[in-house]
Amino acid sequence: MNKPIHSPYSRAIIERTVQFNSLQAQRVMNRNFERLKQSLFSLSVILRIITDNEEEIEKIDTYIGDQFTVAETELAAAKAQLKKILEDNGIDNLAGYSKPETYNVTLDTPRANTFLRLVTQLDELMVYMDTAWLAGEMDDKQKKNATFQWQQRLIKLSARIIELEKRSRVAAEKKGKSEEVEANAPIDTVETDAEVVAASREVESEEMPLEATA
Repeated sequence: MNKPIHSPYSRAIIERTVQFNSLQAQRVMNRNFERLKQSLFSLSVILRIITDNEEEIEKIDTYIGDQFTVAETELAAAKAQLKKILEDNGIDNLAGYSKPETYNVTLDTPRANTFLRLVTQLDELMVYMDTAWLAGEMDDKQKKNATFQWQQRLIKLSARIIELEKRSRVAAEKKGKSEEVEANAPIDTVETDAEVVAASREVESEEMPLEATA
């Protein structure tokens, strides 16, 4: 998970070691964390190349910030709801996991760190959810649907950021700045996970601060 930084310059980074217990948090990390991280960095570089308009940059930054804020609020609310269900039923022994995974990650933007926090909250939510299921407070179908929904919630958030990066590269090409962009924020050539690709297709037509590529 600790991959080389794609930049020709020395950059500030923070290295962290994190552990996630739930399958859903592990899937989010394994399938799209590195791709999202690359998109976040690329956007921070490309936007400064394609425009000098601070209001336009701020609009895009606000859009991204809102995506993270809404997800964090929803995760906290869901976690609080499940925690209350467990407390009301006298359940205080939380589920353990047979195969936790440890990740050594390199953070190179503030929002990469924010997304890591979202994955942590997802992992905590899944612990409450699995505990409720094991205690008989959720049936199999409820658990299956809910865990998948929350996993996809973060994958789709990532897909929106990835789509924004794609749109920024198209804007750079239209302005004749592709070479400058490639020199400072090279395209990640690692194959994107199929589930992330599918989520990206779903959000392609959504209204965003940058013009759609299609």
